Amino acid sequence: KTGCFLIPMFEKLRQREAKAGGGARALILSPTRELAIQTFRFIKQLGRFMDLKTILVLGGDSMDAQFAAVHTLPDIIVATPGRFLHLCVEMDLKLGSVQYCVLDEADRLFEMGFGEQLSDTLKRLPEARQMVLFSATLPKMMVDFAMAGLCQPVLVRLDVESKIPEALALKYVYCRPAERYAALLVLLRETIPRTAQTVIFAGTQHHVELVSLILTKAGIPNSHVYSALDASARKINTAKFTMRKVNVLVVTDIAARGLDIPSLDYVINLHFPGKPKLFIHRVGRCARAGRSGVAYSIFSNDDIAHLIDLHMFLDRPLEVSDRAAIGIPPADILETEHQLVQEYVQHIDLATVFRVSNNAYKQYIVTRPAASASSNKRAKQFKIDELGVLEDFGTADSAELAQEEGRKSGKAKKAKEVKKKKPLKKVSAATSDKAYQETTNSSSSSVDPDAFRNDFLARMKNYRPSTTIFELNPKSNARELLAMAQKREKDEQKIAKHKRKLQETEQEESRKMEADVVEANDGHEARSAKRSKRQRRDEEHFIAYTAKDAVEEDGYAVDSFARQATTAELWVVGDTADGQRMHRQLQKWDRKKKKMVNVENPRAGKIRTEHGVWIAASYKTGRYDKWKDRTKLDERLAAAQAQQEDSDSDAGGDAAGSAAAASAILQKQYPHTHWGRHNAKADLRKLRDMDLKTPEQIVKNRLEKDKKLSREKAARLKNIARKKKALARKKRGKK
Repeated sequence: KTGCFLIPMFEKLRQREAKAGGGARALILSPTRELAIQTFRFIKQLGRFMDLKTILVLGGDSMDAQFAAVHTLPDIIVATPGRFLHLCVEMDLKLGSVQYCVLDEADRLFEMGFGEQLSDTLKRLPEARQMVLFSATLPKMMVDFAMAGLCQPVLVRLDVESKIPEALALKYVYCRPAERYAALLVLLRETIPRTAQTVIFAGTQHHVELVSLILTKAGIPNSHVYSALDASARKINTAKFTMRKVNVLVVTDIAARGLDIPSLDYVINLHFPGKPKLFIHRVGRCARAGRSGVAYSIFSNDDIAHLIDLHMFLDRPLEVSDRAAIGIPPADILETEHQLVQEYVQHIDLATVFRVSNNAYKQYIVTRPAASASSNKRAKQFKIDELGVLEDFGTADSAELAQEEGRKSGKAKKAKEVKKKKPLKKVSAATSDKAYQETTNSSSSSVDPDAFRNDFLARMKNYRPSTTIFELNPKSNARELLAMAQKREKDEQKIAKHKRKLQETEQEESRKMEADVVEANDGHEARSAKRSKRQRRDEEHFIAYTAKDAVEEDGYAVDSFARQATTAELWVVGDTADGQRMHRQLQKWDRKKKKMVNVENPRAGKIRTEHGVWIAASYKTGRYDKWKDRTKLDERLAAAQAQQEDSDSDAGGDAAGSAAAASAILQKQYPHTHWGRHNAKADLRKLRDMDLKTPEQIVKNRLEKDKKLSREKAARLKNIARKKKALARKKRGKK
């Protein structure tokens, strides 16, 4: 994808043009630091034989170095939107020479709230520039990117039908929310090889920290990256993973943009993504360049609707019985890992992080995009009890296969009984337990202990007692017993109605299956009565109320809160002065403070640019003017030293030595670190001391020197007197 916009850029720019008063001819904007660094690295690799100057502008780096880099008249600028706009405002850049502008991960740029920065930056570009918007997921409607100032846009979409690589296997692991971390440990220890590179996606940065600590406690080397992490730490942790120092990387969605790992083998979604597009961005990092890969997604009851939404978007069937794609971890291993996790989180350095992550998960569920209404309706029919152990955790044991076959045969038998309208025989709990005991005793020799344990746990999970806890060993006149008897008598009709409805549903499904079988066997000769009554659709003239790809395009759409809020708001201004004043003093409900608060002025703390866009006032700080003054001072010092060297070349001695020292200081390069800047300032101070001084300055320096020498002499005499007294006291003590 990166090469798709770099190669045309090289073709357009051809060679370096460093004209006086000119500027950059290509601009590439990326949403994250990692993606910008990756693009910069690819430019160096692909364009190493082209004489093109490229600079990198990132937030968190030294602005003085970036001022100097812009003054080198580069051909290509790779930047993040916030820092680049800061440079534009500080330096008053015009960007009139830009011919080629790229918005990498365009949908993410608009979703992350860079609208104001992009608007002001793009207004500085000439009208004749070429705009290129790139992303792995782009919607068909380019209205979402109207802010980019597109003129006669052309949409190029590749492989919309195959949204994920064919070599990528999607697998889903079901567990309870409390066992999510235990399921993760089971995957890493039982399924994924230790040498395989694995990326784990977590919902928030708090979960990233918690998962990293848990994996460290469990003896699994890992590193973690999230957007709020320090830039140096992000770079170090990412390098650990790419250089294979560790094989597990825990990230958030924002920080993962720009991670280029060609040999990635596994992706684990610890928290299920809220949008299908986000799922594609996550798992798309795996199975690249013809390699195979596996994407595991851990889900619970809260995520079933989003899972159905995802499969509607991918246009793939979701079969609960497919144990190669969806299932649960082995119960005994999961329980063991869950106990270990509970011990870990009780440790002093994990307890606080665990509590914060639980609160963050509640906010994550609330703020996550809601699933569609149809998926929520289908989620209620999702049969969790029929999930078996995922095949990746080992070959399916015979007991579970027998249990599944027994369940299917039981359903078929039940459907036949309903069809014959025979009443169902009620079996008591004691009879069923006795039968189960006989069965297990007879087959104990052929079933291994692990299979028996899994089968027994599955039966316990499906067991539903016929009585409540209030009816255990009751007294004849107990109030709880009478209350439960009345409630059971009251609810019997509703329960019977519900059972009758379930039976009717199963009968309807069985009739449909029989009708389909008959229709498939008989072909066009024997059609069912229901199919003959169905209206025929003229495909040539029929217009559906929704497009065929409506679900796909809804998944690709840019989810911008600002755009949604703009379409939803309605402003009605009063027709009097009082009404207009009240309009300016509007209030809104604060969910945290639980009260109405005044709506803040949206332009408070902002400045208006020359293009009419309101941006943060902190952008205009005057740092560029200070930098220019400082660099001009250095240039004057260099010129003065050069003149002094020319004038005193025949004098030799101290003058020549000072001139040589001055030139050595000016030509020295300092690293962009704290001590590098400190050494540069110290050397500059030495250089300034070489200048000629006025008589007043000479007298002042001599007086300060004499005062310093007298103070040092007095202190030295005082120390000598103190030592003499101590020595005399010591001699008297010996006598």
